[in-house]
Amino acid sequence: MLLEDIRLAHEDLERLEQGISDRTAEAGKQIRDRLARDHQIAKFLQRIQEQSKHLRDLYESTEARNAEIQSISTGDPFDKFYKELNEIKSFHRKYPNEPVENLERAYKRRPPAEGESPTAEVDNMFTGEEAWGRFLDLTSFHEDYLNLPGVKRLTYLQYLDTFFLLTSPNYAVKKESKRTNNYFGYVGRLASYLEDFMRRTRPLEDVDKSFAAFDREFDRLWKANDLPAWQVEALVGPAAPGVEDREGLWCADCGKDFKNENVYSAHLTGKKHIKATQAKNSTADLESAVAQTAGLPNAQRLKERAIAEREYRVSSLASALSSVRSATRINVERRQGMTDRERQQELDALFAESNDFVPTGDGGGDSEEGSDSEEKIYNPLHLPLDWSGKPIPYWLYKLHGLGVEFSCGICGNFVYMGRRAFDKHFSEARHIYGLKCLGITNTALFRDITVIEEAQRLWEKLQKEKKVEATKQDTVQMEDAEGNVMPEKVYYE
Repeated sequence: MLLEDIRLAHEDLERLEQGISDRTAEAGKQIRDRLARDHQIAKFLQRIQEQSKHLRDLYESTEARNAEIQSISTGDPFDKFYKELNEIKSFHRKYPNEPVENLERAYKRRPPAEGESPTAEVDNMFTGEEAWGRFLDLTSFHEDYLNLPGVKRLTYLQYLDTFFLLTSPNYAVKKESKRTNNYFGYVGRLASYLEDFMRRTRPLEDVDKSFAAFDREFDRLWKANDLPAWQVEALVGPAAPGVEDREGLWCADCGKDFKNENVYSAHLTGKKHIKATQAKNSTADLESAVAQTAGLPNAQRLKERAIAEREYRVSSLASALSSVRSATRINVERRQGMTDRERQQELDALFAESNDFVPTGDGGGDSEEGSDSEEKIYNPLHLPLDWSGKPIPYWLYKLHGLGVEFSCGICGNFVYMGRRAFDKHFSEARHIYGLKCLGITNTALFRDITVIEEAQRLWEKLQKEKKVEATKQDTVQMEDAEGNVMPEKVYYE
């Protein structure tokens, strides 16, 4: 029935709006929770668009709707009722196991099944390096960049600072190398990755509108010949327009800068410049001849436009993701100073924080009490905790002697558990500060001394010995006629 389809569509729209309202009120603790919520809302919005389009089509069929209203309002209403009832019965006899869709529960949040993560959909979208959209993963593109011909080797950190400067005239890849298929594929893959990253991290934004704006801006710059790296004019002499940061003279045939006019004049008569000019002129003549014979625009210019479009797309996307780029650089720099174990511990801690999900349902009080009891750690021996928050094994506790107490009076009677911690504390700031408070400056000689009186007696003894040595060095030695050495005082007596 047409009227029933219209009513069902309106109900579905109301349920979708309620589902979006419920999820908008949620405040996810972790970024993966917020991303999962946003992607669900994006699916609901897409479903609303589809249902609205379907509802509009139903309202546009006025003749069928009027005919159905006429059939209901005239004649015996029970005939129409039993006709619809027989159709429903025949349908269920034909499909006895057909599930019935319950719109009341269709868009409500349901707890995940046993062993299933509530954010499993988002977990499969990102790599470990991306950390659910917080950072970029450009390691494969860095390798592709290093394999390009004629480029300087850059570290990953240097690549993160320069990968988006494709439209700059001072870019490491020269214009001749940009026309290769390897570079064309590299730029295309990089642009596709950044587009996909924006779609995954910003599901509620209209990214297609932003991409269309990038394309319109590129068309305007291309028609105005305002892209510095792809200008048609080959200027020889002064610096090329749009390159204000260059000083001196610029040779477009060789792609070199000259600060001295004499060196530039000598370069024009050199063999390399003449050879480069001839090669460029022959290539241009060949392309123009091919274009004239085929009746098509310059084939090289079309390829340059495709490359320039992808370069401009990468630069625009990188500008839109500037905060993610800076966060990626900080994260890479931080992780380079970590060990493999520290990286794994950080990843495990992040997963542990995100998996703290307690499903709510009937008997919520019992489930909360059960979860509280599960969170309590059984530690009757009061063993030290490891990095995961659990007690270390007892054999490890005995092996390192962590049950033996060592006190240090110089540190304010601070107690150290285990010989290892006790030996290590002599070079720590607490013990060194305690010695300096006693007036002791040479702390290296006071190892294994923990009593204040012993440290003071040893320091006084060292000071006396130091004074005696100083007096001995100040005594003048004399030698008599027989070769006997004696102090000056004894010699004159």
